[in-house]
Amino acid sequence: MRWKKDSRALRLLGTHVLAFALGALLALSAVLPSQADPLPDRAKVKIPPSAVALQIPQAGTNFVTAAVQQVGPAVVRIDTERIVTRNFDPFFDDPFFNRFFGDRFRQQLPREERQRGQGSGFIVERKGVILTNAHVVSGADQVTVTLKDGREFEGTVLGKDEVTDLAVVKINGNNLPVAKLGDSAGVQVGDWAIAVGNPLGLDNTVTLGIVSTLNRSSSEVGIPDKRVDFIQTDAAINPGNSGGPLLNSRGEVIGINTAIRANANGIGFAIPIDKAKAIKDKLARGEEIPHPYIGVRIANLTPELARENNSDPNSSIVLPETTGVLVVGVMRDTPAAKAGLRRGDVIVEIDGKPVTTAEQLQKMVDRSGVGKVLQVKLIRNNQAQQLSIETVQLRDIL
Repeated sequence: MRWKKDSRALRLLGTHVLAFALGALLALSAVLPSQADPLPDRAKVKIPPSAVALQIPQAGTNFVTAAVQQVGPAVVRIDTERIVTRNFDPFFDDPFFNRFFGDRFRQQLPREERQRGQGSGFIVERKGVILTNAHVVSGADQVTVTLKDGREFEGTVLGKDEVTDLAVVKINGNNLPVAKLGDSAGVQVGDWAIAVGNPLGLDNTVTLGIVSTLNRSSSEVGIPDKRVDFIQTDAAINPGNSGGPLLNSRGEVIGINTAIRANANGIGFAIPIDKAKAIKDKLARGEEIPHPYIGVRIANLTPELARENNSDPNSSIVLPETTGVLVVGVMRDTPAAKAGLRRGDVIVEIDGKPVTTAEQLQKMVDRSGVGKVLQVKLIRNNQAQQLSIETVQLRDIL
């Protein structure tokens, strides 16, 4: 009788176990996929963007490879040569030296020297129009352009502008590969940056980085004689890269590599391509690019800086405690000098518009045009004054 009770209990226990197992299988069938019901694809299931994994491109198909394949054939090497005449006359000013050695040295010492340089450029028109830096071809007596496929052409400098460091070179060719020009106004910090060129004589070199910052003024870069707001990048730019293209991830030219900082690793600068697009046709026609100029050295002034200056007993001037642009110096025989501008003046308005920084003042002068009369409001000895300054072309002064 006891055995029968135990047998009945075992049967009841087995029934519960079987029911549990069947329930588990049903639950799993609702979760695990079957051949008739495959895993749902991305189109059926809404996945938040933050949860989507990055797609790793297959070898040889990444964006850098695609960009270089697209633009690489249009990137050229530019070799320049110029003849410099050396003047050895100071050696012969000494009577003793001239008497015993002068004639002999005059016959043996060369008076001409060949100087060679190298840079990069890129073709922007199929008929052979090339963009590069002005400093790459400046003063060159001979320009040789070499394409990626090895073809060499004699180049002619159609025009150059030292202030923006841009130049246009022409070669005689037809149906040449061209680089697609992008839009530097749409570039953002953090965008990919691909530098292509011929650094240190190493042809067809590609480096990758990002756009580090935008609108880096030429004065900050250390070349105050230029008037460019650069794209800063950490893509490696070395001597010989000058004039080559800086590309975005789509293979479009967003800048022209132009400058490096000798005291900083991993920092390079490029001229925004929009600047080049605005003047390249004028340069190709040999026209002069206008650069309005008034002839002052300026700096930012804030009330804090003014108070610091005024508290110094050795300060030669007392500054108004205001925000404006301090005139640090006035060049002789310039429009500013002729108008009566003086060192220590603080410019606060131009043509009725407030001016708070030196960079802002420079841009207002640049946009004014050559021959424009500017109405300048300034503070001198805590008294407001008004001056009229007429801009001139920069080359007329320098």
